[in-house]
Amino acid sequence: MSLINENFLELQDSYLFTNIARKVAKFTQENPDKEVIKLGIGDVTKPIVPACLEAMHKAVDEIGTAEGFKGYGPEQGYDFLRKAIVENDYKTRGVDLDEDEVFVSDGAKCDCGNIVDIFAQNNKVAITDPVYPVYLDTNIMSGRSITYLPITAENNFIPELPKEKVDMIYLCFPNNPTGTVLSKEELKKWVEYAKENKSVILYDAAYEAFITEDDIPHSIYEIEGAKDVAIEFRSYSKTAGFTGVRCAYVVVPKSVKGYTTDGKEVSLNKLWNRRTCTKFNGVSYAVQRAAEATYSKEGKEQIKANMKAYLENAKIIKEGLEEAGFTVYGGVNSPYIWLKVPEGMTSWEFFDKLLEEANIVGTPGSGFGSNGEGYFRLTAFGTKENSIKAIERIKQTANKLK
Repeated sequence: MSLINENFLELQDSYLFTNIARKVAKFTQENPDKEVIKLGIGDVTKPIVPACLEAMHKAVDEIGTAEGFKGYGPEQGYDFLRKAIVENDYKTRGVDLDEDEVFVSDGAKCDCGNIVDIFAQNNKVAITDPVYPVYLDTNIMSGRSITYLPITAENNFIPELPKEKVDMIYLCFPNNPTGTVLSKEELKKWVEYAKENKSVILYDAAYEAFITEDDIPHSIYEIEGAKDVAIEFRSYSKTAGFTGVRCAYVVVPKSVKGYTTDGKEVSLNKLWNRRTCTKFNGVSYAVQRAAEATYSKEGKEQIKANMKAYLENAKIIKEGLEEAGFTVYGGVNSPYIWLKVPEGMTSWEFFDKLLEEANIVGTPGSGFGSNGEGYFRLTAFGTKENSIKAIERIKQTANKLK
């Protein structure tokens, strides 16, 4: 008899975005004449920039020759990309990393979920609420105890330090789903807490490229002492349009330690390297060459233009919603807009109303946790044309939406 991992039975029956897709498919089938604007899932609409395409084409041609053929690559990533990451994403911000502290992967979502492999089941985990579902679900799958950290308008979407000792802490800033940020002073409190309690911070910085304000940290390693207590996740999905290409990386400094039951220190870098070599065969050579091209002069300029366009969409959506009478958060240092739904309405009821009345798809806040109830997420990853059109529809149907 094959016994199952019964922790899976503690999960919701289906993934949040699967539920949304099912509802949208049903509406579209029943209303084939209506144009639905999708501002729900955080997928990009701008194609991969020319610099990356050129690098990928060149790499594909290269591996098509006997001289340039590449077999299995290094599981941790090719040296050329790891070096580019260290020099461009960290040295430019005053952060010194070794190349072997960077692990190239096929996505930050995968990394955020897979990282739990190197931690014991009896660790206590602190997770913000609302939260990106992957952090929560993967730890439920592993049977860990969860401490929820509310982030709401009442605390300015700034999580408070846990009153009890926790061992693992998930932080995502700019935040998904709220679009809000932490200042260096606020982030410093978490680093100090982790050092005092021998905790590890799992810091998702997938949206750092959208930061526009000077006092907001792009990396947790900008905070003194963070290299001793934090693992950081980054992604090319939103910046370079790699949602379908798949490339990201995780930074595991060698100074970050875990502990055996008898108190012996162990390098988490060593454990993650062992896990990577066992369970992962690496990202393809062509994709890593494309990722490397994001750091070229042309690549940086092209990606910067994309980020500017998405942030313009965010501004259009944010200001348009405010003009329509909604209370709105985010959308300044982030592609996500977090709006408060009308009084007396649940976030799923607002989802249905928005779809039926304005033919717009967003994401119900309750899908991100209990403290997400009463809120709703829209993304700025659509086209400018659709962002403008969506706001026009919302303004026209505002009375019906409330």
